[in-house]
Amino acid sequence: MAIRQHGHSAEASEAALIARAVQRDEGAIRALIQQHNRRLYRIARGIVGNESEAEDVLQDAYLKAFRHLDTFRGDSSLGTWLARIVINEGRGRLRRRRPTVALEALDMQHRSDGTVVPFPLLQAQDRSDPEGAVARSQIQRLMEKAIDDLPETFRTVLIARVVEEMSTEETASLLGLRPETVKTRLFRARKLLREDLERQIGPMITGTFPFGGSHCARLADRVIAELAKPG
Repeated sequence: MAIRQHGHSAEASEAALIARAVQRDEGAIRALIQQHNRRLYRIARGIVGNESEAEDVLQDAYLKAFRHLDTFRGDSSLGTWLARIVINEGRGRLRRRRPTVALEALDMQHRSDGTVVPFPLLQAQDRSDPEGAVARSQIQRLMEKAIDDLPETFRTVLIARVVEEMSTEETASLLGLRPETVKTRLFRARKLLREDLERQIGPMITGTFPFGGSHCARLADRVIAELAKPG
């Protein structure tokens, strides 16, 4: 069983990786990228609203970070330092293009205790249920497009708070906002998502629960088999 690193040992391990990465050690650079890649990609995607452009932002941010890693003084965590570089790169790219985002999107939920329910990533799909897999894939694409369509100021807060499950305080620190502003923007983002969900999904409700395809065939097989049994 893998041993998890906690506290000072984890910090020492990251410090060692940083020291090696400053010397252009390939293994250390790869390890640091792997540790932070998912969060940084989601932040970049939240800013630019485009998959391929988010990868470009992330690449540029990594290049800038590793070329100036010797300037990292540890005043914040390395993850926060990298995230701020990604945010600056992403917003710089936005300033160089005309904004074309729309005020549309899907809904997010909160638990009854007020904590945020993360986006279902829908990674584990049942291969024995191809119809369900297709439906889940369609939902995933719908959710991703809805997030991409949010204005950047709402999208970045949503990505940090809901997708990455960062606290209000962490999000405020990362984005340079007041906690109250984070809460307001998250509320507004959820409202836009809910409105878009109702607009896009509403007309489709009459087609739900069709019980067709393989489900129907299996039921028919069972009924026929039972009818064939001696009375």
